[in-house]
Amino acid sequence: MRLEDFHSGELRQQFQYKSFSPLPVNQVWTWEDPQINTLLEQAARSLAEINAFSLIVPDVDLFIQMHVLKEASTSSKIEGTQTQMDEALQNEEDILPENRDDWKEVQNYIQAMNTAIDELSTLPLSNRLLRRTHETLMQGVRGEAKTPGDFRTSQNWIGGTSLTDAIFVPPDHNEVVDLMSDLEKFWHNEEIAVPDLIRIAISHYQFETIHPFLEGNGRIGRLLIPLYFVSKGLLSKPCLYLSAYLEKNKGAYYDALTTVRASHDMIHWIKFFLVAINVTA
Repeated sequence: MRLEDFHSGELRQQFQYKSFSPLPVNQVWTWEDPQINTLLEQAARSLAEINAFSLIVPDVDLFIQMHVLKEASTSSKIEGTQTQMDEALQNEEDILPENRDDWKEVQNYIQAMNTAIDELSTLPLSNRLLRRTHETLMQGVRGEAKTPGDFRTSQNWIGGTSLTDAIFVPPDHNEVVDLMSDLEKFWHNEEIAVPDLIRIAISHYQFETIHPFLEGNGRIGRLLIPLYFVSKGLLSKPCLYLSAYLEKNKGAYYDALTTVRASHDMIHWIKFFLVAINVTA
């Protein structure tokens, strides 16, 4: 598939609304735009440099622990959670009662991230791992009744008050398992020559478009990025997270994802993602 010829998918009529069915991604991807090559080289170099630093910096695990804390706070902030880093460091009994739900969501994110990274030593990056991570993320917080650890079996939507006025309606739930299976195969398909940074850029877009869970898709989708890097050996330590960049550029981030679906412009999204990697690293 040439990126220049990419078609993102189609709208399908579902009762009184239309859902969006994305194109499967487990295929060869090529492009002619030379700027992608330049941005890919810059991002790969920056990623290699931060990986090298992670191997020589003393007490790097302490740095990563604090970095994970910042990531958890920032990633949750994108979803509307307001816990700051200083609060996240406190014990639950020291948190004001009205702030404890937000505090718990951040703690769950930290636990989900650390557990997922540890499990990569015994499990491949897989839908099974993502579902287990999602279950940890949603324990005892808002959304805990929305089937934690399971792909959705009903329709969800983004923006608006209902399916009829939603900004975006992901694919019908009957398509989720097949689409997520295709995505998992894409991560591990060694028969296609696609650079890892391009694969994870496409994968993040595809995950957020499928929106496979009823709740927590943004956080799991952002967590997928360092999990992919570690699983592929691009990072020896989970020392790079994009949430701070994405929160700072939230409008451009959502616009780039929307542009793929609405205008079939995957090139714009990949360029945005590669710049995010380079700047963050």
